[in-house]
Amino acid sequence: MSSFAQYVIKVGVSALLIVAIAEIAKRSTGFAALVASLPLTSLLAFVWLHLDGTAASEIGSLSQQIFWLVLPSLILFLLLPVLLARGFAFWPSLGLSMLATVLGYFAMLFVLKKFGVVLA
Repeated sequence: MSSFAQYVIKVGVSALLIVAIAEIAKRSTGFAALVASLPLTSLLAFVWLHLDGTAASEIGSLSQQIFWLVLPSLILFLLLPVLLARGFAFWPSLGLSMLATVLGYFAMLFVLKKFGVVLA
């Protein structure tokens, strides 16, 4: 299979996953949340890397780095519903939540560096 065909398949499967979650959310936000909370993006990345011949040690390193960076990403999921519940409009709530998340990433990178954990 050509590398272009592999690329098209990767994009198609990844896009299908995002669309599926959005469609599921129209019927059941709980089930959509469950599917979205699964580390499907990471799993797909691991599979694509493996199929591309990436060394297992590199995939393991990626998995470990994802672990540390998932933690600040939780800020978005905590702050967004709080802002919406307090009457903030969607776009400002999303923007503030994203900004807080970015600041959380910088804080996490700073803390990890202090403890000698370097993300390559």
